Amino acid sequence: MTSDFADALASGPLVLDGGLSNELEAAGHDLGDALWSARLLAEDPEALTRAHLAYFEAGAEVAITATYQATFEGFARRGVGPERAAGLLALGVESAREAARRARAGRPGRRLWVAASAGPYGAMLADGSEYRGRYGLGAGELERFHRPRLEALAAARPDVLALETVPDTEEAAALLRAVRGLGVPAWLSYTVAGDRTRAGQPLEEAFALAADAAEVVAVGVNCCSPEDVSGAVETAARVTGKPVVAYPNSGETWDAGSRGWRGRSSFAAERVRDWRDRGARLVGGCCRVGPQTIGSIARTLSGG
Repeated sequence: MTSDFADALASGPLVLDGGLSNELEAAGHDLGDALWSARLLAEDPEALTRAHLAYFEAGAEVAITATYQATFEGFARRGVGPERAAGLLALGVESAREAARRARAGRPGRRLWVAASAGPYGAMLADGSEYRGRYGLGAGELERFHRPRLEALAAARPDVLALETVPDTEEAAALLRAVRGLGVPAWLSYTVAGDRTRAGQPLEEAFALAADAAEVVAVGVNCCSPEDVSGAVETAARVTGKPVVAYPNSGETWDAGSRGWRGRSSFAAERVRDWRDRGARLVGGCCRVGPQTIGSIARTLSGG
């Protein structure tokens, strides 16, 4: 699939944003909710635009929308019907687009991109199962779950669909089928532990699923430890021949019992040189990676 976004990947690395929740929580928003940041699509979309803008101003070139946990099923539990839910999904794309417009106001001609996030089935459950996978559903059921949301996001015309934090190959296969024919390129990124998916499958097997998928313009990993990125990037590039996406967490670990982060950050911007040299072309951060770190990544990749 050819697109402006795919062409941009061919010309050099692009800097992704970091954890959207970082900026939202810093601004005083309580995200302890089954919809997570997607709740603000209905309640305060301007807050989302400001958070995206903070990353663009720090040096990010790609904003990932607040739709990771936004699903028709999740909204229905709040009494939101399908038409309104589709509108909220589209608003996620528009909020990021508005941030890009504001960021370009002072720098006309700056190229910025919007990636529409589609999280795994487990994100809708809001019980941490996106880090385990193997939900007991068949591939057909998972495809039927993902397709309507992907259709709604594609209709909003993002630059790319981010099929992210995928825990196992079964869900990846369902997503690859669900994204066919939408007319929007996609990247596929797994959450991993070591050299395997969170569900325990070898990464070679996982990445190979996307090797011949015309819709997929990049493959890689996100929401994992920074220490797991280099090997995964090298494997993804070798197995697929595609550009690689890499945006790990800070290195801290989430304690589900206390609902807090533990440990210290091990994310050093200097690591991105190694990721780039191994094939990474989309580089940023996920949970607990804020604008300051994204700015450091941007300077590192630009040689500053």
